[in-house]
Amino acid sequence: MKQLRKDGVRRRRFLKAVPAAVAGGLAMPALAQPPAQEQARRIGKDVLECGEKIFGVDFSDAEEEQALAGVNRNLESYEQLRAIDVPLDTEPAVTFRPYLPGKKPKPGATPGAKIKVTLQAPAARTASLDDLAFLPVTALAPLVQRREVSSTDLTKMYLDRLKKFGPKLNCVVTLTEDLALAQAAQADKEIRAGKYRGPLHGIPWGGKDLFATKGIPTTWGAGPFQNQVLDYDATIVERLREAGAVLVAKLSMGALAQGDRWFRGQTRTPWNPENGSSGSSAGPGSATAAGLVGFSIGTETRGSIISPAAVNGVTGLRPTYGRVSRHGAMALSWTMDKIGPMCRSIEDCALVFNAIYGPDGRDDTVVDAPFGWNPDLPLSKLKIGYIKSEFEAPPADGRGGRGEGAAGGGRGEGRGRGGLSPEEQRRRAEERLALLNGALDVYRRAGATLHPITLPETLTRYSGAISFVLSTEAAAAFDDLTRGPGIKDESLNTWPNTFRTHRFVPAVEYIRAQRIRTLLMREMDKLMSEYDVFLSGTNSATLGLTNLTGHPAVAVRAGFVANAPLMLMVTGRLYDEATTLRVALAHERGSSWNARQPELTV
Repeated sequence: MKQLRKDGVRRRRFLKAVPAAVAGGLAMPALAQPPAQEQARRIGKDVLECGEKIFGVDFSDAEEEQALAGVNRNLESYEQLRAIDVPLDTEPAVTFRPYLPGKKPKPGATPGAKIKVTLQAPAARTASLDDLAFLPVTALAPLVQRREVSSTDLTKMYLDRLKKFGPKLNCVVTLTEDLALAQAAQADKEIRAGKYRGPLHGIPWGGKDLFATKGIPTTWGAGPFQNQVLDYDATIVERLREAGAVLVAKLSMGALAQGDRWFRGQTRTPWNPENGSSGSSAGPGSATAAGLVGFSIGTETRGSIISPAAVNGVTGLRPTYGRVSRHGAMALSWTMDKIGPMCRSIEDCALVFNAIYGPDGRDDTVVDAPFGWNPDLPLSKLKIGYIKSEFEAPPADGRGGRGEGAAGGGRGEGRGRGGLSPEEQRRRAEERLALLNGALDVYRRAGATLHPITLPETLTRYSGAISFVLSTEAAAAFDDLTRGPGIKDESLNTWPNTFRTHRFVPAVEYIRAQRIRTLLMREMDKLMSEYDVFLSGTNSATLGLTNLTGHPAVAVRAGFVANAPLMLMVTGRLYDEATTLRVALAHERGSSWNARQPELTV
């Protein structure tokens, strides 16, 4: 009874404190007369109890009284911290490593070294340069090297296409025309002099607009930063310049790396310009698919390369966390952000990754590990798994499936998602499933033995429980914005509420989540010790999971449903992008889906 009376009193105090805290910040309830000791405190016991409710803990009266002095001192410390100017590119004094103790990869990174790829120019050239627009880098590079087409002409062609189709797709933030023409002229001069730098020399590319480019706006897709001009180049920009590539455009991204909506509207996919291109690497996905650039660079924190690659039907590589320097890239989540290529073929991804990976002395998360690319490695030497449940039809009642399969198997009356009837949804789900299983057949014909995998329940449970790590770090990254007038900018989409919400995540729970992340990494290490790679759909539950554990993945075309690309995802071991890409290459070589391109009209 004593406990019940105490709970009743505390509930009444809590109900009185809540409206007061909302109406007057941290003021005490207007009708309550606090003790003299509490009058000097900015935070009293009633407000402290509100915090306990938010954090899901319950301390006794005596424990609260003991804590109050420290809580009020902390508030003063917070205000002192906020008065310090912290540049946006300042990282926390902690470093995440995706490898477990004793499993640091052996050194040997050689970015830019020559690697084996199949370079083959078209048998015949037509009069129109536009006919080259959809060629992969492996086909463009020999033309440039042999001077059958100049980098300047190739650059002008892509600039013209960016001007022509960019507005319809809303995928271009800033054309870097002057820089591009100067870089192309320099490439032509060097190639004429016999100073060929490699397959990226003279090839036009576009970058997601979160990479610092000296003297050129870097907007992060958000209204408050649309006039931001940085005075240095990101490492990714430097390395591609060193490889001789030509930067033609800063491409759109969802505001602060969320979705496909930015301060000039929504980026569209060229397969159906009525639809968005997904994000947050929206512009790189759309522009690469539409033949507006030779290749592009995107970033991923939790799906931002794989998702737009899937929607736009481009080959997207999300490398291992800590493979490519993030220096000069907007930070969203310091322990999850990754940079990778978005291209028109697997070997293009290998070429671009080879140019950009490896330590730079600026980003301490980058590990010195080799990229041992071997496109001829026999699949019979690899142990390849596939997520069994994702290649099976969901139960007849619509339960148990997920992603597209679940939607396709659902029941109901009227029109479904996107105006589709339940019957059409089911038909498309069946077609998707048939294509995914067809992808497995491609591997079997290529000599692979496939092993069905059932993910341990702990993997999905743990990864779901700690998914707030991303948003909590994002709230910290943009804390100054959250407390300033810029947070009211409509282009920020749902970020303002997300930032405010995750200010209420206790530091203790965030650190506990990172400890559970270690458990997650151990579980994934057990799984990946048995398999070189595993196959899944791009809407797989493993997408969020492997972004937390830092594993590499690549999206490759597996077919089309209603003129929309369907992609297969290959997930590999830490720091083993070479095997991951090799397995994806086997599917690309064993199918003809890459030959299909979108039909564009102005």
